Amino acid sequence: MSKAVRDLLVVTCEHGGNRIPAEYAGLFRGWRGILATHRGFDRGALVMARELAAAFDAPLVASTVSRLLIDLNRSLGNPRVWSDATRILPPARKQRIIRRHYAPYRQRVEGIVSEAVAAGRRVIHLSSHSFTPVLDGHARNADVGLLYDPAHPFETAMAARWKAAFAEHAPALRVRRNYPYKGRNDGLTSSLRRRFPSESYVGMEIELNQALMAHGPRWRRLRGTVVTTVKAALC
Repeated sequence: MSKAVRDLLVVTCEHGGNRIPAEYAGLFRGWRGILATHRGFDRGALVMARELAAAFDAPLVASTVSRLLIDLNRSLGNPRVWSDATRILPPARKQRIIRRHYAPYRQRVEGIVSEAVAAGRRVIHLSSHSFTPVLDGHARNADVGLLYDPAHPFETAMAARWKAAFAEHAPALRVRRNYPYKGRNDGLTSSLRRRFPSESYVGMEIELNQALMAHGPRWRRLRGTVVTTVKAALC
């Protein structure tokens, strides 16, 4: 953990499962195959989030409801917050989904951050995600992605230390910064950066290639490596 005692590490996982609440099951008839893919959830992301939270005794906020009901990592103004199954719903039903699933999740994370910041602590937020090895016929050429805002000096420095720690502890892994997505894209960390000053809030996302999860021992080693490299990056 960081030497600064005031730091609080918070772990979140927005796409931890592919569960569809019973009242919406009818919307997803015939979607079983899709729900089991990367479109339904981030495979392995919840396991990684739990390990990080346990290793650092950090608060964990996670969802197991499928992103295809509503995407907790997108702002409500983003058309992709809704999937093909829910985009056509009338406004009243969408509002119900927001009230029951989206708002409580966002409010819980924001509440933890607000409380820590009000107490004079800096929050380091690690958001756990994973990505499919091939998207639209194109292979992703990374094993691990570290997402952050390059305009944020501490995030830039932490990403550099984190990447260096991976090079030391797992040199065979291909680790890239702001890949396969940009850390400034619409997401939970981006929305929290807008709400809290940069000296109080640091938002980092880790993206793991789902190809690494195919073999048990390799996947277990990777999780241990992530924990080790986070410790090194926070020193």
